[in-house]
Amino acid sequence: MTTASSAALIDSRYAWTRLGIALLISTIGGVGMWSVVVALPAVQAEFGVDRGVATLPYTLLMIGYASGGVLMGRLADRRGVAFTIGGGTAFLAAGYVLSGMATNIWQFMLAHGVLIAFLGSSSTFGPLMADMSFWFAKRRGLAVAICASGNYLAGTIWPPVVQHFIDTVGWRMTHIGIGAFCAVTILPLAMLMRKRPPEHAPAPVRAAGVAAPLVLGQRPVVVQSLLAVAGLACCVAMATPQVHIVAYCADLGYGAPRGAEMLSLMLGFGIISRLASGFVADRIGGLPTLLISSGLQGMALLLFALFDSLTSLYIISALFGLFQGGLVPCYTIVVRELFPAREAGTRVGMVLMATMLGMSLGGWLAGSIFDLTGTYIPAFLHGSAWNVLNFIICFILYRRQRTTRRAAGPVFA
Repeated sequence: MTTASSAALIDSRYAWTRLGIALLISTIGGVGMWSVVVALPAVQAEFGVDRGVATLPYTLLMIGYASGGVLMGRLADRRGVAFTIGGGTAFLAAGYVLSGMATNIWQFMLAHGVLIAFLGSSSTFGPLMADMSFWFAKRRGLAVAICASGNYLAGTIWPPVVQHFIDTVGWRMTHIGIGAFCAVTILPLAMLMRKRPPEHAPAPVRAAGVAAPLVLGQRPVVVQSLLAVAGLACCVAMATPQVHIVAYCADLGYGAPRGAEMLSLMLGFGIISRLASGFVADRIGGLPTLLISSGLQGMALLLFALFDSLTSLYIISALFGLFQGGLVPCYTIVVRELFPAREAGTRVGMVLMATMLGMSLGGWLAGSIFDLTGTYIPAFLHGSAWNVLNFIICFILYRRQRTTRRAAGPVFA
């Protein structure tokens, strides 16, 4: 592929078609993030375990999803996103079939953590976001945000579908059916993603012993580490209402169904947020958009600690979704702005791993704080403190970016 033909593909009709395919793959593959939550009561009853043990598949799934993103990102950098998704789908389908045949909770847990998450669903999130960043220039932020919305669309579409089939054919056949559905839908779609990304300017060859170019005036590992800590912190904060809003509403006497409605409201407005953040990032850049989103998420999180009437919780849930949804795709945009294109998949995977670990850690910490205090108010304040850390890191990086731009630092395509 020549440089001229590569340039013609950027922001082209093919790029938008590819984005639509990526969104569909992400929505289907995202089932791995949500089905285990829906199946939890049936699985717990089947294996006769307590609630703590029954939640272990979700915990291992989150860890596998987080760490698998790095592996899949590196694989996509080397072999292409189509190969990565194809292999991931095979493991995803196998994981669902084996989980449907599990004879104990430990087999079910390993199938989710290793096959469904680590080697499966992780291939349909981070690598796709990184891939989309290559195909767009003027609308890169919007394209990445649309692709990232597949995860939230999966959370909106899959739970009622999974629950319906659990009620009608049982959880075992439901899992086997999900595996078969993923195989027959994602694999053909992955074949449509075989075209490699447009070529970019080759990285300069460094002589032995010469240090890598600085990023924002710092060593690349420093900036990468700061982004990872920022991602961890923002998602510890994000997890508090997302994981506990249903239980919070039940404790307040409003009932779990009201909490489920609020969670759905968060996810729905989160899709709007992701699209809006991509639109804004195309105009002002990834780091400024990340900084604004961080500040707004922190404000919304504080509102949960201040107001607890039913009406106010609905409003705050909508606001929280509207403010937080754009944070995760912004990290992909920032990575593409700061680091060489050839490292996109690996570096995006590393940051997204931190965000997933933050979600897992945040949900657990909020629950532990509630167990100690008997109220969710300290948990919301605790989440706000993590959000402050995220804001500080984003502000430092933003200031460094402004400084280095004045010095006309290198910009990677």
